[in-house]
Amino acid sequence: MLYFLKQLWSRRNYPPGPFPLPFIGVAWQTGIRVTPTLLIKLAKRYGNIYTIWSGHMAVVVFSGFQAVKEALIQTEDFAERQMTPFFKEAFKNKGIIFSNGQNWKQQRRFGLITMRKLGLGKKGMENRIEEEAHRLVKIFARAKEQPLDPSLPVTTAISNLICFMVFGYRFSAKDEKFQKMLINLNCYMKFGGSFIYLLYELFPWLMKHLPGRHQRVFRALNDVISFAKEEVEKHRELQSLHDPQDFIDYYLLEMDKLAVPGLRALFETHFYTHPIIFAFRLLLITFSYVREKVRKEIEDTLDPTHSICYQDRVKLPYTYAVIHEVLRLKYVLIVGVPRQSARDVNLYGYHIPKGTLVVTDLNSVLYDPKRWETPEQFNPHHFLDKDGHFVPREEFLPFGAGPRVCLGEQMARMELFLFLTILLKSFKFQLPEGAKELSLEPIMGLSLHPHPYKLCAVPYCRTP
Repeated sequence: MLYFLKQLWSRRNYPPGPFPLPFIGVAWQTGIRVTPTLLIKLAKRYGNIYTIWSGHMAVVVFSGFQAVKEALIQTEDFAERQMTPFFKEAFKNKGIIFSNGQNWKQQRRFGLITMRKLGLGKKGMENRIEEEAHRLVKIFARAKEQPLDPSLPVTTAISNLICFMVFGYRFSAKDEKFQKMLINLNCYMKFGGSFIYLLYELFPWLMKHLPGRHQRVFRALNDVISFAKEEVEKHRELQSLHDPQDFIDYYLLEMDKLAVPGLRALFETHFYTHPIIFAFRLLLITFSYVREKVRKEIEDTLDPTHSICYQDRVKLPYTYAVIHEVLRLKYVLIVGVPRQSARDVNLYGYHIPKGTLVVTDLNSVLYDPKRWETPEQFNPHHFLDKDGHFVPREEFLPFGAGPRVCLGEQMARMELFLFLTILLKSFKFQLPEGAKELSLEPIMGLSLHPHPYKLCAVPYCRTP
């Protein structure tokens, strides 16, 4: 009891929050599972900066646009990445996302430069995305209006774009290694936020010796890393370093330039892939009035023989607004990727010690009633002015902000625009006959993803 009282006294200057008990923290009030709805309720009760105790670990949450802007953009005090026990074991402090300091700066700078060299933001990458979109059109057409689960072909298309950039080639949808990699990544994404995951974060010294789902996840991640290492060795054997064609080629070339052995080793081991999560698929058939309005804008604005390109977003303000509204309403993570305070920080009268786990509640920004007219509703007019022109919003932060902003933001924007417009130009999407209405409530995991469903792609009739 004395120890517990001492702990409470030492925490007195932290931001307010639910009262913690020994071992279980605030779970007796909030429950085991953290949801976006719960975080917004806590912000209403305790303010836009509050503390959640997970066992003995403090988690400071920034909620609402102004607080999140302070944490992400206006200061670098929270630019470091926090490594919780699970992520430390899973990624060994490696990679652009899970590294800090000079190592992170080198990794990120290299990643940005290399992605530009590989065509990001140029016509070459756009053409690749168009090719994958047209492959999707062929897959939906082959279904001949029969019910089809869109998750596998769409995930395969998006993953293949990453694979082409990283490995230099795409995989067949039937490739066993490729499918195993997707299954392993999906296993990891569904594990985050589960009860076993929380137990591992609280009691890593015990859980790492026990069997369970977490061990399967570690094996799955090791398989993905082994897959990437095999590709690296193939690239070494081909010796195409003087004419680099993909991310691995540039990585190996950069390693040869590094004179310091320690830095060489960092570049060699910081390699893994992860899927891009997409959120627009439910909206293709749930909001049919939006779909028809998008299609009409495309028909009225673009030449029927015109091949849609990314620059057309300027001519299609409503369509571009729909894509932004999808990302706003269906943000794919529970919170932004965790960070930590790089030093002792005094903010708004609260003391946040160095090394404290800090998370930004981006859902609270995207749903902030002070910034959005109808935050709970799907409303593309959030991004349109009274004349129907597209208007960017500073509150639109699904890719984060500041020095840790998502490295693949531009590629994701291109994919969403081209996939959506090309598919909607080709098909009318509807539920199979007799199917129940789709649930918009997400399945919780490391990401938020829609429930499985099937749809029918009905080709639009084309006059000769």
